Amino acid sequence: MAYNDKMRALYQEQLEGLKAAGIFKQERYIHSPQAADIEVEFPEGSSLRKVINMCANNYLGLSSHPDVIKAAHEGLDRRGYGMSSVRFICGTQDIHHELEKKVTEFLGTEGTLLFPSCMDANAGVFEAVLTKDDVMISDRLVHASLIDGIRLCSAMHDTFKHSDMAHLESKLQLHSDKRLKMVITDGVFSMDGDTAKLDEMVALSNKYEAMLLVDDSHASGFIGKTGRGTHEKCGVMGKIDIITTTFGKALGGASGGCVSGRKELVEMCRQKARPYLFSNTIAPVVVAGVLKVLDILNASTEGRDKLERNAAYWRKGLTDAGFVLKEGDTPIVPVMLFNAKLSQDVSRALYDEGVYAVGFFFPVVPQGQARIRTQISAAHETRHLDKALDAFTKVGTKFNILGKTKQEIIEMYGN
Repeated sequence: MAYNDKMRALYQEQLEGLKAAGIFKQERYIHSPQAADIEVEFPEGSSLRKVINMCANNYLGLSSHPDVIKAAHEGLDRRGYGMSSVRFICGTQDIHHELEKKVTEFLGTEGTLLFPSCMDANAGVFEAVLTKDDVMISDRLVHASLIDGIRLCSAMHDTFKHSDMAHLESKLQLHSDKRLKMVITDGVFSMDGDTAKLDEMVALSNKYEAMLLVDDSHASGFIGKTGRGTHEKCGVMGKIDIITTTFGKALGGASGGCVSGRKELVEMCRQKARPYLFSNTIAPVVVAGVLKVLDILNASTEGRDKLERNAAYWRKGLTDAGFVLKEGDTPIVPVMLFNAKLSQDVSRALYDEGVYAVGFFFPVVPQGQARIRTQISAAHETRHLDKALDAFTKVGTKFNILGKTKQEIIEMYGN
């Protein structure tokens, strides 16, 4: 057998090293639907605990919404469990086409193409529309799935400093000789919670004849006055060439994603994007659920309005308690700890206090930027937020980090 004892020992040593450093990732097993309150088994074999979930992408609280569940059941009954095929063979139902039209209308674009996930959309879009004669210029903090998609494309790749428009302009000038230029950014950056300067990026893209791609996974459904996304918030609806996004976060929380934008670019993805051509399409039950989610969002902004209030309340509470936070105005509120082991220790202590919030550290975030990323939901009530604030304050006191500056925390724990 090729996998011998020497190989096994090599990997065992690496895994033990992660455990010794206090940065070994352990999964928690949730025994309930996704919600503000969840029942969790952690560690494995322990009794269930009811905790407040402060780190889900369930921004609008729709993952277990009764109307969405009902629609999913009806979709299962009407169109079956799965398609057993890719889209262009026999994997396209009428409801897939219906969802594409509905997403196009919701985002204000020219066309939409469904993918099994947004990661698949990001993996396929660049290779489908760019060649070796082109250049991709991405923000240095874009999501890992965008980075993976960029790596699969033959076009040249360059980067600009995070949200630095002067640096972006210099890169656009540098690559003026390329056949096509594409600027790439997240809409809302998933680890920091800040919003891309899409109005300025649109202006620069127009000035230098570049296309603009935005991954709006952490914005679709709740950012902007009616929840259309960062392009609505920044006043550039209809001016983004490609939007990729997911149905696995605010838009129901199940799975699936899409490429939406200029009709020619969408059609190029239909013809050439490998994850579209070689992966089964989204299951009918998910399509039915997302269709209902869009109905809910088109009918009222109640969910995103409550979410906005909750996020402001939570950010103020953490600030008043003395935590170091990343600046922002989205439901992503990172509590900065700067040390990987500290982030894990704080996460475990919070769990003991009835709050589920996971620590993030390198390589998920840059070296020395470890944190607890909290994420607020419209499913949270004030009582959830108050209880979680009490837990954070108690744990912050235990680790002596309240009221401390970044440098003081690093001096105590290192980075």
